[in-house]
Amino acid sequence: MSPAQKNTELIKTEAARLGFSACGIAVATQLDDDARRLEQWLQNGFQADMQYMERNFDLRIDPRKLVPGAKSVITMLLNYFPSQVQQPNTPHIAKYAWGTDYHYVIKDKLNELLFFIKQHIGEVDGRGFVDSAPVLERSWATRSGLGWVGKNANLLTKQAGSFFFIATLITDLELVPDNAFNTDHCGTCTRCIDACPTDAIIAPGTVDANKCISYLTIELKDALIPGELHSKMDNWMFGCDVCQDVCPWNRFSKPNTESAFTPIPEILNLSLQQWEQMSEDHFKSVFKNSPLKRSKFTGIQRNVKALKIVP
Repeated sequence: MSPAQKNTELIKTEAARLGFSACGIAVATQLDDDARRLEQWLQNGFQADMQYMERNFDLRIDPRKLVPGAKSVITMLLNYFPSQVQQPNTPHIAKYAWGTDYHYVIKDKLNELLFFIKQHIGEVDGRGFVDSAPVLERSWATRSGLGWVGKNANLLTKQAGSFFFIATLITDLELVPDNAFNTDHCGTCTRCIDACPTDAIIAPGTVDANKCISYLTIELKDALIPGELHSKMDNWMFGCDVCQDVCPWNRFSKPNTESAFTPIPEILNLSLQQWEQMSEDHFKSVFKNSPLKRSKFTGIQRNVKALKIVP
């Protein structure tokens, strides 16, 4: 067994021990095809007000500019599908946001993995990323053989659907790459496109953030959600899972085993009225380590008001 093979097996075994449900490896190279698709998406204005999507374009398409001398991109999936459900008549909150902010959880795991690599393999250069940095993680996931990008623009796997986070570790360590995932298993299904309350999926694999409920309830910083979209919020207060909930591949989703993703009780149980009456101090106390803090108290209250006026 070559050193690259041995190190690859060692890393994949440790990734599994850390709780990642899948781990794939690709050669670090410039993503030319993805660069063209991203450029077109940006030119169409589908990023809405997310100006950070426009920045660091050259870093997004070439991992060697993020980690000089990078040779491998390690991509891992972390399941967040819950065993619980929200109570009836509660404002909908996307499942990924029910527990502790995944950025904390995954960054800790990536740091552990990098420490393990340095301890057992040697001094290497590497950086871990989880969707807050300029990395095209879905592209790397497909190149690493983990799945395909579905019509809802989410990464899909045959084994577990799409309720998982994607983590990336770029390193200058030479590893054995996996075969890219080159097949599409959505077929003629259009359930996600048909079910989207705001028609945000404008073409297979292309989402217009200007219409997306996740964008409107989280990223949008305006004081009001656009009036023409009020009646289409479908009771979503933070994020949206519609395009995942209707996906046939998610019938294979299994509850996660990550204790940090245990749902905050308020998320499962509070009524719209209770959210409306919540004080800012209470919000900051309960959700200090939650993804909900991204919208801030003012954003949550704005979203609550938008739901209240739905006929």
